[in-house]
Amino acid sequence: MAASLRCFLRSGKRAVLVAVRRGFHSSSPAAVQVTVRDALNQAMDEELERDERVFLLGEEVAQYDGAYKVSRGLWKKYGDKRIIDTPISEMGFAGIAVGAAMAGLRPICEFMTFNFSMQAIDQVINSAAKTYYMSAGLQSVPIVFRGPNGASAGVAAQHSQCFAAWYAHCPGLKVVSPWNSEDAKGLLKAAIRDDNPVVFLENELMYGVPFEVSDESQSKDFTIPIGKAKVERQGSHITLVSHSRFVGHCLDAAAVLAKEGVDCEVINLRTIRPMDVECIEGSVMKTNHLVTVEGGWPQFGVGAEICARIMEGPAFNFLDAPVTRVTGVDIPMPYAKILEENSLPQVKDIIFSVKKTLNV
Repeated sequence: MAASLRCFLRSGKRAVLVAVRRGFHSSSPAAVQVTVRDALNQAMDEELERDERVFLLGEEVAQYDGAYKVSRGLWKKYGDKRIIDTPISEMGFAGIAVGAAMAGLRPICEFMTFNFSMQAIDQVINSAAKTYYMSAGLQSVPIVFRGPNGASAGVAAQHSQCFAAWYAHCPGLKVVSPWNSEDAKGLLKAAIRDDNPVVFLENELMYGVPFEVSDESQSKDFTIPIGKAKVERQGSHITLVSHSRFVGHCLDAAAVLAKEGVDCEVINLRTIRPMDVECIEGSVMKTNHLVTVEGGWPQFGVGAEICARIMEGPAFNFLDAPVTRVTGVDIPMPYAKILEENSLPQVKDIIFSVKKTLNV
């Protein structure tokens, strides 16, 4: 019995020594995941804390925590003077926000949806976008117009429009369209700090989507420069350029095509105006093929502008096939679910266009 015990203790000691020599296996820490909603909330919270001139106004942004809960907790933290519920009058509160910006404050003006910004477009274009030019640079208008843009689900023609091309058409505005959580936080903080009016186009269907974020993005000093696109996926056969929710569709299509031997490069525009044409040109010079993807209507859209810029620039001579556009259908958004699905770009549409462009 004693001999058996000594043998067991010796073998146990050896096992411990072996474990110590080999070292314990440790898994890498799990990446932090943040939803787009929380990223936007963090950005506003940090900028409200950083600069007392920043304030948020809009319908239901305060006591109700925002229609989509993007401003959750901000009213309780900053009070009535910094987080302001407004009447249902976009023209009125957008005008108040522009006036406040001219007076030296830095307002964040939330539209419950950018479809409602049509009620205030005179304030956005004539009052905000043109004032710096008309005052010969004496009067800046540091304001952010933000809210959900483009199609959601089941909200039909008057609540499903993409306004990226509308606002990007106007000199004096910067137009930003984030895709993931890191985009949302870094670009919103940059927009709030910018001395120009910025139209910040979010997407309702992305609010609840979680994304892994870098440690760097958790810093209060983290910003993403406006006007710089990001290559989300490196590739060599064809370039896919998109913004907002459809960047995800492009990545999904690229994953499917990779199994068939097609190597797609995916560019996330991030900013519509000023557009990072150099990034697109550099990619096209490498892949020799281009497909643009957007949820807006085809005529005079973001994809049409990209086509024109590529045709007018040095990358045109590198194209081995015409540029293909994947867009929303040229009709007001139907209410029926199956018609709605067929009115917006799907992953299968992107795959079809890539194969058509590459002739495979």
